[in-house]
Formats: sequence, C-alpha cells, structure tokens
Amino acid sequence: MELPPEVWTAVRLTVELATTATIILLIIGTPIAWWLARSKAAWKEMVGAIVALPLVLPPTVLGFYLLVTLGPSGPGGALASLWGARTLAFTFEGLVIGSVVYSMPFVVQPVRNAFEAMGERPLEVAATLRASPWKTFWTVAVPLARPGFLTGAVLGFAHCVGEFGIVLMVGGNIPNETKVLSVAIYDYVETMQWREANILAAGMVVFAFSVVLAMTTLEKRTARIGE
Repeated sequence: MELPPEVWTAVRLTVELATTATIILLIIGTPIAWWLARSKAAWKEMVGAIVALPLVLPPTVLGFYLLVTLGPSGPGGALASLWGARTLAFTFEGLVIGSVVYSMPFVVQPVRNAFEAMGERPLEVAATLRASPWKTFWTVAVPLARPGFLTGAVLGFAHCVGEFGIVLMVGGNIPNETKVLSVAIYDYVETMQWREANILAAGMVVFAFSVVLAMTTLEKRTARIGE
C-alpha cells in the first residue's frame, strides 16, 4: 500500500528532529548529570527539580513559555534576527529547542543514576594513579556509565519521536518544515482520513513496543554484567 509523499516527509522530519535533539541532549545533559551526581551543593536538588519539570508540567504550559521565548519579542527573535529571520517559533530549529527542553529529564536522569551507581572507588583509584580529572572522566566514568548513556539516548530519541503538545505549540503544522509524525496523525484524524491515521498510529505502536523491548533487554544484560 503506497503512502502519500507527505507521510515520508513527516517520517524524515521526525527522524531528523529526534536525532538532532538526542545528540544535543547528550552533549548538554552529560555535564549536568555529572554535576548533579558529584556536587555537594545544598541547592543541587533545586537544579535537579528544574531539569525534571517537564515530567510534570503539561506540554501546553511548557509550550506556551517556549513559544513566548522563541517568538519575535523574546530571545529567540533576537537570535533569529542575526540571519534575517523574525522568530524561531514555527521553525525546525525551534522544534529542536523545544524537544531538547522537553526531553531533558529522560536523558539526564539515567546518566545521573549511572554516575551515582559507580561509586567513589573507581575515581579514587584513578586519582592515586595520577590521572587528571578530565582523563578520569573520559577513561573511567564514561565507560562505567555506558548503560546510563544508552538508556538516556534511547529514551530521549523515543520521547522526541512521540512528542505532540510541544511540537504543535512551538512548531505548528507546516508541511516540509514542522509537520512531524505525531502532528501528521492529528491532521489526518481532523480531516477524517482514517486509513492514513491508522497506518501512522500502528507504526508508532510498533516503534514504542520496540523501545520498551530494547530497554528491558538492556536492563537485563546490564544486571547480568553487574553480577
């Protein structure tokens, strides 16, 4: 059964969005997770709570503030003016920013847990061998926390793929620009194109099942290695 070209465009945009956001999340989220795991600051849990806010905030609330921030009157508008644009809202770049903010806890928390689970001993041994903090981080901490990185990457990617409220608020429904899979399903339902909506929804179900299965398998393998 042949699907309309716009469906494949939505698939491509979704994969590009999830991949880009996941890479950025790992780059930004790793130092945040390391600091949350290692810092003794009294206010670190306040920072942790801010990172975890997207878990409990309604997507429309977070989307509204992102829309204001990325709009012509916010910092996003000032940034966009550097290359002659008026706003970052309703653009692919705005979608990436929204996805990074909304999916942050899904990457930071698993990596933080992995850093905390490895304990102090490996770092102390590295210090006695006169390894620098930078070398200790990359040669000791990161390899030991690899399961956390894998979990965070999978969860972050999957969450970006399944986002709806944030992408609709920040990106709207612009073909070839911001119309990702979740928005395409909504659009098909609104126009009563049930066949297309069912095909995309079934594909998302298969994808979600594959993610859950992969996470379960990864956790079991990690547990066996740790025994």
